[in-house]
Amino acid sequence: MELQERVDVTVFTDVDKERFLKKIYPLRKPAVLRGVPLGPCLEKWTVDYLSERGGHREVKIHVSSLPQMDFLHKNFVYRTLPFAEFVQRAAAVEHPEFFISKHESYYLRSLGEDARKEPANLKKQFPDLAEDFHIPPFFQSDQFFSSVFRISSSGLQLWTHYDVMDNLLAQVSGRKRVVLYSPQDALHLYLSGDKSEVLDIDSPNLERYPDFVKACRYECVLEPGDLLYIPSLWFHNTLALQFGVGVNVFWRHLSMDSYDKKDPYGNKDPLAASRALQCVERALAGLEELPEDYQDFYARRMVQLIQSRAYAAQPTQPAQ
Repeated sequence: MELQERVDVTVFTDVDKERFLKKIYPLRKPAVLRGVPLGPCLEKWTVDYLSERGGHREVKIHVSSLPQMDFLHKNFVYRTLPFAEFVQRAAAVEHPEFFISKHESYYLRSLGEDARKEPANLKKQFPDLAEDFHIPPFFQSDQFFSSVFRISSSGLQLWTHYDVMDNLLAQVSGRKRVVLYSPQDALHLYLSGDKSEVLDIDSPNLERYPDFVKACRYECVLEPGDLLYIPSLWFHNTLALQFGVGVNVFWRHLSMDSYDKKDPYGNKDPLAASRALQCVERALAGLEELPEDYQDFYARRMVQLIQSRAYAAQPTQPAQ
């Protein structure tokens, strides 16, 4: 099988705000930041401590009979458990009580109080645990969008997707493999919205997805205490090598009016991008009035116009 080009994500140590903003952030590439102070969570957040301090507030979780979760085809169900019970189950290999099977996998992506309107915020949903976690001061406080609690069973793998905001993934406990793909490889990832249809990135079906091998694979393994900087639009796929606890912090790096104000998850395309994509869809629909050979010809001309703009563009450095 033809292999993808592979690149190790660069690891930086002794990173403070100035070094991050001047040396790392402008590169617009993923980076592992090692040794950044995250607070007492690194020592305190054991399974028992999380269960005790997190309490019995109910959380909505993903439950799957397979550890490789597929959002496009929904091979999981949503269930609700008290947080303390969820943590105990997620840390266990076999479950005497279960929803689907005794070896089912669990995943929590915390939500806001009103999941349809409010972003997740660790300080609001889990105040007793939030005091143990220190958000790295790598962005202005008014740029903050959300802090998402993520807890997963060992072996759980999440689908490949992109986010429209810059974010930091803090790995508090457990080891996690992260595979990333550049936005410039989007055409090789067989997208459906913000997600890749290629579920198995380690053994892809190349008859169905032949161009997938053209995408360059960036990879790292996060150890407890590591931060992974994931620039916006970079695709990422995570695999929990052990039961793991982490916090994802997202911030708005574009102007505030670029984002959809009714987006509590922070995963909707910027408003200008959404309008442009809608224009393309309307243009393609307009071609349906023509015979098939004309549709093909003018669709190719549209592709040429888009390619001349997209491939000529170079990533710009964000304003500081």
